[in-house]
Amino acid sequence: MSEAEELLTTPAEWDLPPERHRHFKDVLMQQIDHDTAATPRRSRFLRPAVLVPLASAALAGALLVTLSVDGRAPVTGATPSATAAGASVTLNRIATAAMASDAIRVRDDQFVYVRTLERSNTGSFSGPVRLGALHTEERWTSQDPRPLRVTGWLRSSGKDAIMPGQLGPIESTDPVPVGVLHPTYRWLASLPTDPDALLARLYKEARPVEGESPDQAVFSLIGDLIGGAVMPPANAAAFYRAAAKLPGVREIPDAVDAAGRHGIAITLDDTGFATRNEWIFDSKTFALLGSRFYITDPDRGISTEALAGTSAVMKTAVVDKEGEAPARAAAR
Repeated sequence: MSEAEELLTTPAEWDLPPERHRHFKDVLMQQIDHDTAATPRRSRFLRPAVLVPLASAALAGALLVTLSVDGRAPVTGATPSATAAGASVTLNRIATAAMASDAIRVRDDQFVYVRTLERSNTGSFSGPVRLGALHTEERWTSQDPRPLRVTGWLRSSGKDAIMPGQLGPIESTDPVPVGVLHPTYRWLASLPTDPDALLARLYKEARPVEGESPDQAVFSLIGDLIGGAVMPPANAAAFYRAAAKLPGVREIPDAVDAAGRHGIAITLDDTGFATRNEWIFDSKTFALLGSRFYITDPDRGISTEALAGTSAVMKTAVVDKEGEAPARAAAR
């Protein structure tokens, strides 16, 4: 058994948001089999490419195993008050607000910067959820349209951060072309702005993992892209209108992000993995606030929904190089 294969079978001591698990799985599976196609991230709303450096593959492998949640049981327990009709109305209002927002131009030689506040599960793999301390994550996503091995950079700081204070590359063993795994402003601007055409494109781009419905995979993919990228207003509006067409999307009247800000949430239950993600928006301006991630796993003593991760988007900007703080950069 190779070292990478051993990592896939090693019990983990942390749970992380689903999008990280998918990226870790991508890296490790590429090491095992270069012919395996990359799998798009699962989203807790936030980011399209949160990946630890390849040098930290051992840590990634340990964390990966917790993806399981294990997909054995549907989400149980009390379901938040929510309506499908309300979700459609709210998403279309969010789309209207996005369409009216100022456009931010991004050059191919620049980086999209996103700073978030995060709380993740630090409990043991076999035990209950224990949310860790609030910490900061910063990500710089390259806008270079060429296939890249290093598609961005990541830095965490604060208690319970992974590799605190270190600026590490977000990289793959093979060059990644522009697309869902390397979403540049130029690529996003090329996508259809008609919501039906965009939704058809997203169903082709999303790759559900075993037990996941195509609808949930598309919901996760949309969350990845709207939460971690800068795009033209018309494209942002199209993503929200496409999400409104997904069966099962629901509205939650009150949700709180990692910064303590209240807003309205959009959610879609993923019964195949016994998880649920929420996208949280300001109820007046419809600006993106953050997200929450819930799990249910009776085998771990989690018989009702437990909050397993939460985030808050604090700054999105365009900068000229990795590691640069966007003091005077264009921000939203």
